[in-house]
Amino acid sequence: MTSKAETPEDYIAQLPEYRKEPIKKLNTLIIKQMPKGLESGMAYGMLAYYVPKSIYPDGYHCKPFPPLPFINLASQKNFIALYHAGMYAKKELYDWFVNEYPKHCKTKLDMGKSCVRFKKMEDIPYGLIEQLLVKMSVDEWIEIYEKTIKK
Repeated sequence: MTSKAETPEDYIAQLPEYRKEPIKKLNTLIIKQMPKGLESGMAYGMLAYYVPKSIYPDGYHCKPFPPLPFINLASQKNFIALYHAGMYAKKELYDWFVNEYPKHCKTKLDMGKSCVRFKKMEDIPYGLIEQLLVKMSVDEWIEIYEKTIKK
């Protein structure tokens, strides 16, 4: 489910009541802990945290727009999704997250290559997400992106 909201505030305001607080809490956590240099806004109909064009002018797939994405947060139909491109691109980070998750959460991990799905709002492992956010710098993300994804 993508949103037509133009600002993070509009996005959150349009959410069902039971999703507003977890999304607000995650958004605040991400903004507070995200790597230095990222900016936040909207992209792809979700909350977005990306490398601005002032730091990486090539943007995503060398198009003039959009900027290089790094983290996205979305309220989907049946879950909240946290997308972290670093986990997709760096196996060690993915493996770390998978190994740490059971230490922070009672529920089974529901994850794709970069997408972590939270079906129960009360089981979101905020502490683990906080740790994840500081594990990769913007410079490291750009380097990995250029070597493995951009090609």
